[in-house]
Amino acid sequence: MTNTTIAVTQETKKALQQLGTKGETYDSIIKKLLQQFAWKKLDEKWNKILSEDEFIPLNEL
Repeated sequence: MTNTTIAVTQETKKALQQLGTKGETYDSIIKKLLQQFAWKKLDEKWNKILSEDEFIPLNEL
C-alpha cells in the first residue's frame, strides 16, 4: 500500500489527535471516523424506511 499526503488545517490536525489514542495513526483515526459515518448513514436510511414505508406482517403474505 502506498501512502499519500493530505492537507488539513492545524485545527483539524489537533481535532484528529484528540480523537485518537496515544500511538494511533491518523490513518487509523480517519478509518474509524469513516466507519462511524457509514453506520450513521445506514441507520438514518433504515429509520427513514421504517418511518415512511408500510410493512405487511409475514403471516399475512
